[in-house]
Amino acid sequence: MRKSIFWLMLLPLAVFAQSEDSAWIVNNYTKKEVYIPMRDGVKLFTSIYIPKDVSEKHPIIISRTPYSCAPYGENKFSAGFWRTQRSYFFRENYIYVIQDVRGRWMSEGQFEDIRPYIPNKKPNQTDEASDTYDAIEWLINNVSGNNGKVGVFGTSYPGFYATMAALSNHPALKAVSPQAPVTEWFLGDDFHHNGAFMLADAFGFYTGFGKPRPAPTTIGPKGFPFPTKDNYDFYLRTGALPNFTKLMGDSILFWKDLMKHKDYDAFWQERNARKYVSDINPGIATLVVGGLYDAEDCYGAWNLYKAIEQKAKNNNRIVMGPWSHGQWGNINAGSLGSVQWGSNTSDWFGKNIELPFFNYYLKGKGSADKIAEASIFISGENQWHSFPQWPVANMKMVPYALGRNGSLQPAPAVVKTANGFDEYISDPSKPVPYVSDAYSSFNRSGRHAVEYMNGDQRFAAHRTDVLVYQSPVLESDITLAGPLVADLLVSVSTTDADFVVKLIDVFPDDFDYSNSAFLMNGYQMLIRGEIMRGRYRNSFEKPEAFVPNQPTRVKFTLPDIAHTFKKGHRMMVQVQSSWFPIADRNPQQFVNIYEAKDSDFIKSRIRIYHDASRIELPVLQ
Repeated sequence: MRKSIFWLMLLPLAVFAQSEDSAWIVNNYTKKEVYIPMRDGVKLFTSIYIPKDVSEKHPIIISRTPYSCAPYGENKFSAGFWRTQRSYFFRENYIYVIQDVRGRWMSEGQFEDIRPYIPNKKPNQTDEASDTYDAIEWLINNVSGNNGKVGVFGTSYPGFYATMAALSNHPALKAVSPQAPVTEWFLGDDFHHNGAFMLADAFGFYTGFGKPRPAPTTIGPKGFPFPTKDNYDFYLRTGALPNFTKLMGDSILFWKDLMKHKDYDAFWQERNARKYVSDINPGIATLVVGGLYDAEDCYGAWNLYKAIEQKAKNNNRIVMGPWSHGQWGNINAGSLGSVQWGSNTSDWFGKNIELPFFNYYLKGKGSADKIAEASIFISGENQWHSFPQWPVANMKMVPYALGRNGSLQPAPAVVKTANGFDEYISDPSKPVPYVSDAYSSFNRSGRHAVEYMNGDQRFAAHRTDVLVYQSPVLESDITLAGPLVADLLVSVSTTDADFVVKLIDVFPDDFDYSNSAFLMNGYQMLIRGEIMRGRYRNSFEKPEAFVPNQPTRVKFTLPDIAHTFKKGHRMMVQVQSSWFPIADRNPQQFVNIYEAKDSDFIKSRIRIYHDASRIELPVLQ
């Protein structure tokens, strides 16, 4: 989303290195830097890479970014172009355009985070859709040799700008690919998940990215000088959110918005990128791309695709691979952490989906018929599948009960009474970590931060404040393809609490990869985990306190999964009430968490009632 990807995207933008492949771009392309005027007079800095080949006219591919189109200078090329799958855009002689969005880096104007779309703009009103429209209009009229067809793609925050591009409806725009798109910053992407504040993400990102830029510049902001390399220790020692606000300082405007808008109010609702997708012209094809193990914008990819399907009338497709945030752009994506996929999944995506998609709509080359409605990699089985729709027609939601003695087994669709309970003490002074050991990664490009989405959960299973429910050894494969639903009957001894539910694949005790140095015996692979802030169990707009010790239903949907639990494995569910420091700590009192004091954090006794608490699994029939 913007934190880690901010630093991640700057890494390949070093000054051009004269390798054999990257030198090809220098020899075959000309770089131009221009300021493109918007309708209100603001000018946006734009780098344009133009093929020297004049034997035919070429399509334009655009990425709009808040992360810089460096290196700056018409004689400087990025070595990173050849270190990603997108090198094929150059081999195919695309006119490649990168633009600093309004108010960032070398562009003029005032930057606004996830600037809301204006559906009925007055002549001089602007939003990201109008900025895209004006950029396209200038490019097709001023860049020689273009064929009049334009595509837009972007990953993470640039994925948001790709969504806004689709809303521009410029007649030359034919294909758009929002990838890991920022879509919903309160319900599931980046800074909140179901209302829980994603602390490490927001603080680590905005202490750098959020710094004001009074004038256009080529020099990026410096991040926060963390006093320790132990991330867990730093966030725990700093304490309540007002202490982070003091460290943040007074100049970072969006942090103030984060602290001010504690509930799902109009501020967040107007920044929901799904709200107006019905405005997408039927002639613009969309390809939504995301990672099944994306810690930042997994929610955005799934739910933007579903919104376009429901509201728009265009040709819309989705691709979900076994990737962390943006990993599909890497040259090789054959594994994530210690889990192996058995093939180079990013190479397959680039050659079989992304390039054919843009080639067809922008060059009239090949066919789009071979690109399925839903191209989904099913992990565990480790195979790509093509589906005519998503969710798939032959998927059935099957409830599994959280039972006595840590059992996990199929349950009746309706359970009227509880059969006892398990309980634990949730202590905010000792929150459950989201990874097993100390680490110094303060943004999501770090190893632990990327890999926790499918990381080994044995460390959590050993804690007394984590409940574990496990199936018998599976006698046959079970494939899950669709959303998970956590449906818990709980009670808390205080007036608020969080609930983290994790679905885990438990590998056999004798499992091993022949070529791996990792210990995989009994590996507990996280398939999906999500947090729910309990006060929002009935409404994200109107939070409610718990009545202490009164059994209460907490039900929420987790992002979709696509995974096969193989014969000989087990399914496991873990339930806990903290996930630190990815998510902030809940004081476990019904107070304004963004203004809470350190003394507000208290212990709570959490009970999960047997059999009446379930997880609904999307079983592929």
